[in-house]
Amino acid sequence: MERALYGPDGFFVTGPGPAAHFRTSVHASPVFAARLLRQLAAVDEALGRPARLDVVDVGAGRGELLRALLAQAGPDLADRIRPVAVERAGRPAGLPPEIDWRHDIPSGITGLLLATEWLDNVPLDVATHTRDGWRHVLVDPATGHEAPGPALSPADTTWLTHWWPSARARVVEEFASSGGTDSPITEGARVEIGWTRDEAWAEAVGRIERGMALAVDYGHLRDARPLTGTLTGYRDGRQVPPVPDGSCDVTAHVAMDSVAAAGARVAGCAYSLVSQREALRALGADGGRPPLSLASRDPAGYLRALAAASAVAELTDPAGLGGHWWLCQPVDVAFEPLVAR
Repeated sequence: MERALYGPDGFFVTGPGPAAHFRTSVHASPVFAARLLRQLAAVDEALGRPARLDVVDVGAGRGELLRALLAQAGPDLADRIRPVAVERAGRPAGLPPEIDWRHDIPSGITGLLLATEWLDNVPLDVATHTRDGWRHVLVDPATGHEAPGPALSPADTTWLTHWWPSARARVVEEFASSGGTDSPITEGARVEIGWTRDEAWAEAVGRIERGMALAVDYGHLRDARPLTGTLTGYRDGRQVPPVPDGSCDVTAHVAMDSVAAAGARVAGCAYSLVSQREALRALGADGGRPPLSLASRDPAGYLRALAAASAVAELTDPAGLGGHWWLCQPVDVAFEPLVAR
């Protein structure tokens, strides 16, 4: 997965960029950046409006989100923002010179660290259940053919036992009741071992001196982990088998509560974890249709308002982008986030 996504010929290193293959909230509408800008303003206020306000976008694609934030920010805020894009690919042509482009997360951040659909692409291992217990899944990088591999390490087993207990318990129970033979449940049981995401998020939070880390991603919680896992691929806007040959995105949903706990241990303070639907509504995006009376008074204004409402509806659809999670982790700053736990 590491080679397929970030190697010399990796999916995120070469080619036109993620926007050519899948649609994220960043690409869906400028409304998303506008609501993030409101969250940034709250962080700025809590920090006492510092002379330098860092905005670090981890997994920045081709810099689309930072461009949008700079374009929508008022003069006072824009003058103080220090935008940093963190991405493995080379600096894209035409990127505004004020955006710093780097391959690693800077330290000493005072401001806001953003990670929109980054954690789902942090490489991890997949495990499957066999007669001999849980085993790593080995994959042929050219064909995608899978086979059971070695047993899990102690670190893998510890993470699985604590953070994915529902699948593990169900498989153990089914395996025992079937007399130690495979069943439809045990044959298809797969888990994604997410401690690498926990470490990545903890490291990102640790780079913040004061401010907030915000992760926006699709994921699941401990009591509702999927029994067959979520690993998949995307190419040219379509879901495809996750063959790790560098030609497609290879992604898996994030164990958001595990990641959140790892960040909280570093920050030493509470976090908030809510759906994108809840977060955007708390930030003023309600998606309500404009009154029909506006159509007769101001037809052009009505069409603009209708388009904006449609964009918000897409961003807050609980079956789509609205089902993403927002994880807000304050670091050494006392303020009430706009989204509440």
